[in-house]
Parts: sequence; C-alpha cells; structure tokens
Amino acid sequence: MEIATSSIKNFTFSGHNSFQCRQLWLKKGYDYIIEENSFTDEKAVVKLGVGKNMVSAIRFWLKAFNVIDGKDNPTEFGFRLFDHDDGYDPFLEDEASLWLLHYQLIKNEMASIYSIIFNNFRKEKLLFDKEIFINYLKRIQDVNPELSFNENTVNKDFNVFVNMYKGDSSEIEDSFSGILSELDLLTTIGKGKEEKLQIENNLRNNLPDAIVLFIILDNPNYGNPISLNALEFDKNGPASIFALNRTGLLNKITDFMSNYKNITFTDHAGIKELQFKNKPDKFSVLDKYYGG
Repeated sequence: MEIATSSIKNFTFSGHNSFQCRQLWLKKGYDYIIEENSFTDEKAVVKLGVGKNMVSAIRFWLKAFNVIDGKDNPTEFGFRLFDHDDGYDPFLEDEASLWLLHYQLIKNEMASIYSIIFNNFRKEKLLFDKEIFINYLKRIQDVNPELSFNENTVNKDFNVFVNMYKGDSSEIEDSFSGILSELDLLTTIGKGKEEKLQIENNLRNNLPDAIVLFIILDNPNYGNPISLNALEFDKNGPASIFALNRTGLLNKITDFMSNYKNITFTDHAGIKELQFKNKPDKFSVLDKYYGG
C-alpha cells in the first residue's frame, strides 16, 4: 500500500523525549489543563510530579492521542473520555477506552510511526524489527526524496513504539508499562538476535463492536454505502487500525447490526456493502456503550 506524498512530507519521529505514554499520564495531563495550568509554567514539574523532560512528553502524548489540541485546549474527544464528572472512563478502567486511544493515536498522525506501521508497513512485512522498519523508510525515501529523517531519531521512536504496545512482565509497577500494552496487538516471535515482532490480523474478541462502529462513523472518507473491501483495506479503516481479519470484521459488523436496526449488510452479486438507513451520531454510539 502506497503512502500519500502529502503524509510523507509531514512525518514526525520525535517529541516524546524517548518516553512512552504511561497509564496515568493522560488523565493527569488532562486535569492539569482543565485547572488552567500551562506546560510552560516553571511549577509544572512540581504540579505534575515528574521531571522536566517528562512534562514535555506528557504534553506531546496529550496532543498525539487527540486529548488536547495545538493550543493546549481539551478536544471534544478528550472531554468526553477524561472529564472527571461526565467522562466515559477517566481512569481507563474499560479496555474499550484503550482501543479508542489506539485509534486516535493512529488517526491523528502527530506521531507518524503508528499510522505508518498499522496502515502500511505491517501489511508488507509480517515479521519485522527495527532494522527492517528503517530500511522500509529508506525505500520510501528513494522514491520520495523530500522525506528527510534522522536514523538515530527513528531508532529511538521505534523503541518507544515497541514499549507502548509490548507488555513486560518484569516491570515492577504497571504505571511504567506502555499505555496500550493490554491490547495484545504486538507479539514477539523468536529470541535473542532472531527476535522479530508481529502484528497479526485476527478475530480480536476483546475489541467491542461499538468501538468499531464509532471509527467507521468517524471516518470522513466513508459515505453510504461502504464496501467491505474499503472497511478491510482502507487507511484508518477498522481492519487496518485494529488488525482484524475478514472473519473478525464481519463478526463486529454482525454484532453492532444487532443493536442498530437501521444498519444492514448486503451481499448482491458478490458486492458486499455496509449500508445505513439512518446514520447514528458517532458519539451517541459511545454514549450507549458507556451507559451515558
């Protein structure tokens, strides 16, 4: 799958100071902003209870996960998820919230590596490591000379990516694990120098169907109807984002159709399409899931 030239020009592989986002950072950062604090304030280190480099990392991840915007104001998504009184799941107790954050991280593209890997790279390389990924970027650069990247920066960014998703049983405290490690998206094959990483398409039984419906409704490129191929292969489509195989995707469609009678799936003459008689509001889907 080709990467659009406009996206290539905006690749970013830095901003987190080599810190993966930890479990409590987004809620802590959201509350900090809601209380009208500034990340540039000298007291930010004390109020957030972290080092100076971690302050800027928290700010970066809040933006990367679409919790705050470029002006450090809470986004609608950030408010709906993290608000202390009305948020869906301020302390991320429901795994569905982690799937939502995973989606926002990829869709937002502030941290480019996540969109590149889930939308493009993993579909070409079933097993990969840091060297294979960097060589992949070099091949893109050969075709698109405007792509400029520092190999050492990408090296560090890849390490952060792995730490974000890869669970580590040796960690003493869960708060030091990557925020998305519970999703089991990234698996390790082999040991030592032979170790490779894999993001394999499967059923994703731990992924709520409401989250799949939300991202379909959130995708501006999807009209009505939507072909099964688009849902399976498009950039930021559910199969790409969540590493769903076709059976898993069809299972999710069947599940959310049972809750929304105005959604149908048709198969006429081999043309498989998802159709909406009346499209629900995307956030109403989350309201219903979280019991709002």
